[in-house]
Amino acid sequence: MRHAVPLLAALEYAAAGIPVLPLHTAVAGGSCSCGAARCDRAGKHPRWRPGLITSGLREASTDPVQLCRWWSVWPAANIGLRTGVVVDVCDIDTPAGLHRVRELLGGALAGLPAVRTGSGGVHLYLAATGMTNRVGLLPGVDWRGVGGYVVAPPSRHASGARYGWVRSFERTPASCPAELLRLLAPRPVRPRAPITSLRNPSRYAVVALDREAGRVRSAPVGQRNNTLYRATRRLGELAAVGLLSEPEIAVALLRAGRAAGLGPAEVARTIRSGLHAARPAA
Repeated sequence: MRHAVPLLAALEYAAAGIPVLPLHTAVAGGSCSCGAARCDRAGKHPRWRPGLITSGLREASTDPVQLCRWWSVWPAANIGLRTGVVVDVCDIDTPAGLHRVRELLGGALAGLPAVRTGSGGVHLYLAATGMTNRVGLLPGVDWRGVGGYVVAPPSRHASGARYGWVRSFERTPASCPAELLRLLAPRPVRPRAPITSLRNPSRYAVVALDREAGRVRSAPVGQRNNTLYRATRRLGELAAVGLLSEPEIAVALLRAGRAAGLGPAEVARTIRSGLHAARPAA
C-alpha cells in the first residue's frame, strides 16, 4: 500500500476491506480547504457536499465506483480510513508516548505495520479488536477503534509533510498484542453517589455547568473536541434526572466551544452526540 496518487491508494485500502472517506486537504501555510479562518483540524475532517457526501464517517465506503466519484470531484482529497472494521490504530502522538509503547511491547513493536504521520507521530495498524475509541490509553497515546477514523498515506499534513508507510501490512493486519489488549479492557465502573443524595442538587448542577464550560474554554489545541464531548456527556446525565435542561447545556457549551476556537458546526455536532449518548436507553 504505497501509492502516491490518492485515488489509487484509496482503492487499494478499499480492496483490503477498509471503508474509506474523503477528507479536506491541508493547503499552503497550514490552512484547510474547508475555508475556515481558523481550522485546528486542517486536512483531517470529512468533506461535505449535498448529493455527494453529507454524513462523514457513516458514509465511508469500499465501493470503487463511489471512491472514483469522490476523488473525481476532489482529486487531492486526503484519505480517511474507518477504524474498527478491519483495522484499529494505536495513535502515538509524542516521543514520550512512543517510549511507553516500546517499553510495553519490547521487540514486538519492530514488526508491527506502522505509518509515520505528518506531525512526526506513529500510527500502528492492528487487526480490529471490537474496542471503541480511547483517548489517553497511555500518556501521548490514543486508540482509534469502533466509531473512529485515521488519516492515511499519502495524505498531506498541515505542516506540509505527508503521511507515509514505514512498514505496510499489505492485506493482512497484525493481531493486537496482548499487552495492548489488557490496556483496552473496559475499566471497572466506580459507583457514584446518586444525585438525589446531594444536599443541594440544583446548586450542584449550576456549579457543574459552569465548571464544564470552563474546561471546554481552556482545553488545549488537539483536545478541545474531546473535552467538549466529555463535558456534554457529564452534563447530559444531569439533564437526564431533571437538574438541567438540554437547551441550557447546549447554549453554555456552544459559547464555550466557540470561545475555545472550535467551528460552530463542529461544536453543534459534538454537543448533539454527547447529549444523545447521555440519554437513558429507551
